[in-house]
Amino acid sequence: MGQSETRVRFAPSPTGNLHVGGARTALFNYLYASNTGGKLILRVEDTDQARSTPESEAAVLQDLEWIGIKWDEGPDVGGQYGPYRQSERKDLYMKYVNKLVDDGLVYPCFCTDEELAEMKADAERKSLPPVYRGKWAHADQKEVDEMLAQGKPHCYRFRVPSNKIITITDSIRGKVSWNTDSLGDFVVMRSNGLPVYNFCVAVDDATMKISHVIRAEEHLPNTLRQVLIYRALGWKQPQFSHVSLILAPDKSKLSKRHGATSLGEFRQQGYLPQAMLNYLTLLGWNDGSEQEVFTLQQLQEKFSLERVTKSGAVFDKTKLSWMNGQHLRALPDAELAPQLAEVWQHSGLLQKQDSPFVQLAVAVLKPSLELLADADRDLRHILSYPLMDTLQHEAATAVLQDDFKQIVDTALAAYNSGELKSALESGPDGYKTWLKGVGKEQKRKGKHLFMPMRVALTGSQHGPEVGEVLRLLLLENGDIKDSSACVSLPQRMQQLHEWQSRQTAS
Repeated sequence: MGQSETRVRFAPSPTGNLHVGGARTALFNYLYASNTGGKLILRVEDTDQARSTPESEAAVLQDLEWIGIKWDEGPDVGGQYGPYRQSERKDLYMKYVNKLVDDGLVYPCFCTDEELAEMKADAERKSLPPVYRGKWAHADQKEVDEMLAQGKPHCYRFRVPSNKIITITDSIRGKVSWNTDSLGDFVVMRSNGLPVYNFCVAVDDATMKISHVIRAEEHLPNTLRQVLIYRALGWKQPQFSHVSLILAPDKSKLSKRHGATSLGEFRQQGYLPQAMLNYLTLLGWNDGSEQEVFTLQQLQEKFSLERVTKSGAVFDKTKLSWMNGQHLRALPDAELAPQLAEVWQHSGLLQKQDSPFVQLAVAVLKPSLELLADADRDLRHILSYPLMDTLQHEAATAVLQDDFKQIVDTALAAYNSGELKSALESGPDGYKTWLKGVGKEQKRKGKHLFMPMRVALTGSQHGPEVGEVLRLLLLENGDIKDSSACVSLPQRMQQLHEWQSRQTAS
């Protein structure tokens, strides 16, 4: 590896679903590597044996692939600096613990849990920092050797230098400093022989030649321990960049109590991967322009750490849905159609995946659709005919008072004569041409023409282009599995005729 090569890493813990915060961290690393011609390393931090599972690891990798992230090295693809699971690197960790012991920078600590608890309580009583003050940092070597010979349980602690100022220059936060007296000697290896998180991370980042560590700001306090380990082992520390947290609308940290927070949940709700990628990247980054909708290629070309903001970004699901609609409408119909057809088949509405009906349904719904999952609700709406409910609503009063019966008479006459069907079959503009003729004949225009005819033919005051809805009904040819969900054009005309008869009788 050349000195100038960028190597970044994303290191998830396979203990649950991938949170959107973790997904954004992965994205920032991926985009930075792409922009600088570097490599993204995927490392699985599975030292929490009680909670880490292969199933969770597989789910995290699947989510990353779904959103469009590609890594150059990892547990599934291998690489020069593997293995890429921490559980498979224990011998490496032990090697460096032993080196630090030999150098006098790490020492065995035989304090019991009871002694440590009393030490902590004493510090609280005296309002002192909760740091280690046990005797083993300066114990006589003979006593240490005797304890080791007796097989007494012990951990290993790092010998922290006293009263030293440790400073890093963070790409996002600038200079950050700590006094080592705030830390105390910390554990690097537990009594059960397992290394602790901060030691593993420092060893892994160094031995995997990581040049830039881009991670959430909640890891900033860990940096002091890791820098001390780098220095003790003579390693060059990476360039740190700590990204602000993703916040809920109430400005608290985004959590499950605010609703969906995992990438998998948003996937199940019908969000597109390109929309999630776009939206998550904008949570804490912008290119300095007013542009909001980006393709992956555009983000790879524009992303830089200099444009990452310090302040927390609020997760706005309404904005995400809007952005999803933008990306959805940018899809070619041929690419969108199979996805919507799958939604309709899964719900039991349709039984065909490809037909003229499906193709037109996609074109009709696409302009207003925000989520794939909404396609079932929206198609069922335009296939229904809630005429009576609409006319009984207060909002329809103006329609009824605008000589709605005249429009109904015209619609029925046009249907009975075949004129309406011929207009619809003549093409996309056939309905508009026919309606324009009705307007001239009845001296109606604008909402006095469009709204009453919409209500008469669709049963609703809102929805897609009326002509397209009616053309869709004519195309139905065994596509609909749930027959109760569709009110055909003849059935609509029958209900309209019944309404007309009641008006005449009254």
